[in-house]
Amino acid sequence: QVVFSLPGSRLKMDLPELPPRMFTLGEEPDAIRSISYHSDDTKLFKALCDCLTADEYEDLKASKLGVFIKFKEIDFGWTSRLVHFLLCFQLDIKKKFELWSLVVSQPVRFSLIEFEHLTGLNCDYIRDLENPRCEITEAFYNCDEWSPDDRMRLGYLAIYAGYIEGKKFSSATSASLARLVMDLEKFENYPWGRVAFKVLMDSLKAKDLTQTGYTVDGFIQVLQTIVKNFVQKDFDELHRYSQDCEDGSESSE
Repeated sequence: QVVFSLPGSRLKMDLPELPPRMFTLGEEPDAIRSISYHSDDTKLFKALCDCLTADEYEDLKASKLGVFIKFKEIDFGWTSRLVHFLLCFQLDIKKKFELWSLVVSQPVRFSLIEFEHLTGLNCDYIRDLENPRCEITEAFYNCDEWSPDDRMRLGYLAIYAGYIEGKKFSSATSASLARLVMDLEKFENYPWGRVAFKVLMDSLKAKDLTQTGYTVDGFIQVLQTIVKNFVQKDFDELHRYSQDCEDGSESSE
């Protein structure tokens, strides 16, 4: 029997026969790989803070999408080698939207369930996640005369572009979902958790872990939280990988 541990819960289930490892034990890619990410865009976040009044900013942080701002405010420390360690112990599973790793015979799962639990985001089912594209960021410097509702819309778009999509700053931003911002209530209650999870998982599944470095789209900070929860179980094998894992922020601005 295996136990999956999440903050505030312990889920027990019978452990089936496990699939093979993605890499042979002892032959995993070195833990010197550097993982970059875009979901910590300092330029976008500064523009957001400059655009909104203090009250508007607090309203945005208190919204159902405020978890992204809270992650930013706690000065999240990125440890890419620790995340790379987990990815290199993956099992070769067929499920498109689950990631399993095996560390010292202990399975660790990352799925929509864990993502929803850790972020608190709405992860309800969405029929269609395909989108056309548009551009956002420059609007922050031209919104002085906008109404509070319009600035809140821009704040939501910043969260959408900077954290949910979490792509390179120069990339265009998907438009069809962004148009939902015209209805503030509908936008806030949309299942953004499922969108964010899909962006992250699609990016993770496509990476070549043997490369010297690679960049992940989406809100990868959640995956590091999974790893840190696992580290607290004090497995000796984890410690030899984590002693020198504090490599500073590698986010792309």
